[in-house]
Amino acid sequence: MVQGTTSDAGKSTLVTAMCRWLKRQGVSVVPFKPQNMALNSAVTVDGGEIGRAQAVQAQAAGLAPHTDMNPVLLKPNSDIGAQVIIHGRALSSMDAVAYHDYKKVAMQAVLQSHQRLSAAYPVVMVEGAGSPAEINLRAGDIANMGFAEAVDCPVILIADIDKGGVFAHLVGTLALLSESEQARVKGFVINRFRGDIALLQPGLDWLEQRTGKPVLGVLPYLMDFHLEAEDAIDTRQSAKAAEVIKVVVPVLPRISNHTDFDPLRLHPQVELTFVGPGQPIPTADLIILPGSKSVRSDLAFLREHGWPAAINRHLRYGGKLLGICGGLQMLGMQIDDPYGLEGTAGSSPGLGLLDFGTVLEPQKQLRTVRGQLCLENAPISGYEIHAGVSTGLGLNVAVRLDDGRTDGGLSADGQVLGTYLHGLFETPEACSALLRWAGLGDVQAVDYHALRERDIERLADLVEAHLDTKTLRELCNL
Repeated sequence: MVQGTTSDAGKSTLVTAMCRWLKRQGVSVVPFKPQNMALNSAVTVDGGEIGRAQAVQAQAAGLAPHTDMNPVLLKPNSDIGAQVIIHGRALSSMDAVAYHDYKKVAMQAVLQSHQRLSAAYPVVMVEGAGSPAEINLRAGDIANMGFAEAVDCPVILIADIDKGGVFAHLVGTLALLSESEQARVKGFVINRFRGDIALLQPGLDWLEQRTGKPVLGVLPYLMDFHLEAEDAIDTRQSAKAAEVIKVVVPVLPRISNHTDFDPLRLHPQVELTFVGPGQPIPTADLIILPGSKSVRSDLAFLREHGWPAAINRHLRYGGKLLGICGGLQMLGMQIDDPYGLEGTAGSSPGLGLLDFGTVLEPQKQLRTVRGQLCLENAPISGYEIHAGVSTGLGLNVAVRLDDGRTDGGLSADGQVLGTYLHGLFETPEACSALLRWAGLGDVQAVDYHALRERDIERLADLVEAHLDTKTLRELCNL
């Protein structure tokens, strides 16, 4: 099990790297995260949803994503509550206190999934969540040491040196664990190091002497590296080509599946800007309204920050507007939430740009899909995760799906397009067609899947070159 001293320490990255490193050696390995809190999710082969990071780890292991890889997923819909998803299916929304009481039940789901995976694979590579030293969360823990103790697995502790304080993070985290948990930690990995390793060596020697634990390796900082984030929005932009198209995305309070935009961020001809609260709304060729876990409240947020006026001005000057999932629902005439699934029951007017309405229903739609985009009949693949059912004349087939259904709509003037499909930019042909629609002339085709494969391979190379692979194999019982 890989645990971290903090969030974003590199847990997901190391598990991904280990999965590919083991797969290269012919070892059958499966990723596992007992409990995940993230608004980025993926649809699985068995028709459920799991954290997006586990879907990437499955790719590293050469497997199709399955709900057993992430049996408990929490999707925040307020500052104190979240939708609880067990074995890929939405159970209910709970506040933090109610979920704390529910953890004993959730732990049974975690252990069931782990038992099934352990019976099918010789190595289960487990990822923790946050930090194991969160004192207020230790009672009934199912995400870190509580799980590790229950299944008796060894733990590697990873820390990020790039932000500073790495020795305090490692020593402090270890000190806050119980004696049995401390014994379970078999070594440290330091992540994102820049510079001469010789200058770090005195610190490594001190760390091993102080804790009695080995440093299993130091992973260097990777330039031009991308791996889908579990929750944090990656706003880095690499050097772009001379001809670029400007794309703007509002950062909604409950933005979900913002990994939809990773292919655009990596595209050499796209200048992608995430606009947060209080930031000026720049001019753009394309505005994209993203997915949302709380569509009505996020639409109210857009109104509060002047987005409707900016969108109308954008359209008057010939700009294009794309709505994805919750963003599609915002484009319609009305959004009804009669059951209070995303907050207080009620209705909200939409932006009125496409003639349809949406009713939020308790049964969530979960599908992986393929089809043809209305633009250039480009092949497209993606996945649906939504509670809304949309109907109306404005849904005039933006995507024709291979299963016979249709999805989304395109305005009569061709400026506004909406779809429920996540991942639509990952298909090179569909991505190119959408960029041409938005105004880019000579589009370079970019294969996002190949870029992700490249970086997964780079991670496996780092394990081989910089970590104590003999000890890692022993910890995996190989």
